[in-house]
Amino acid sequence: MIKKTLLLSVLILVGVYLLLAVTAFNSKSGDQTCEGMELIIRDSINAGFVTQQEITALLKKNNLYPVGKRMDEVVSGDVEDILANHPLINEIECYKTPNGKLNIEVTQRIPILRIINRNGENYYIDNRGEIMPRDTKCIAHLAIATGYVDKQFAMNELYQFALFLQNNKFWNAQIEQMNVLRGKEVELVPRVGDHIIFLGKLDDFEKKLSRVKEFYRKGLNKVGWNKYSRINVEFGNQIICTKANDK
Repeated sequence: MIKKTLLLSVLILVGVYLLLAVTAFNSKSGDQTCEGMELIIRDSINAGFVTQQEITALLKKNNLYPVGKRMDEVVSGDVEDILANHPLINEIECYKTPNGKLNIEVTQRIPILRIINRNGENYYIDNRGEIMPRDTKCIAHLAIATGYVDKQFAMNELYQFALFLQNNKFWNAQIEQMNVLRGKEVELVPRVGDHIIFLGKLDDFEKKLSRVKEFYRKGLNKVGWNKYSRINVEFGNQIICTKANDK
């Protein structure tokens, strides 16, 4: 019984201490002046769309620039709401630090595929499967989709395929272009080898490319990468090759 009473007393004292500490911290924090803004923009190497100057200008325009304000006047949620409306920002996290600064972490939308279709449309699909703003200028090297590409096909089937390429080191380095034919059949233009890979429909594309990779290893490495002009993996477990001189 005595032990229980002592334990309860200790818990009460700890609770009171924490309450006083939090109250004191909040009071001190509220009296502080914001001394600076730390901005972290992720994926700048691959994207580079959002700049510190742009973020600063946007916050000043909306009277949300924190530096020089009292910390209790800086509302992190308001900053997040304004920046979340930026067309090239994917995620935003904003929080105050005990040393009187506002930290802002921005994740940009990342383009993973460029579309240049037969109708002259030229745009990017991002990592969310959405079309990026028209004036987006990408500095990273991306696979290009050409031919009969409509926006629905680009944002669904081609988006899933582009995600696979992005996450597969070998095929991301090998595939330079995908050309879409009238029936939504897809042929790939590799960077290495003078041949076309015909996938047909994009269903089971991982299995199809797995067969091509195995053929590369066991076949083309022995006979030469320019021996065939076309490698067809449209059907089942078959690989149908057309010799270069049979064009």
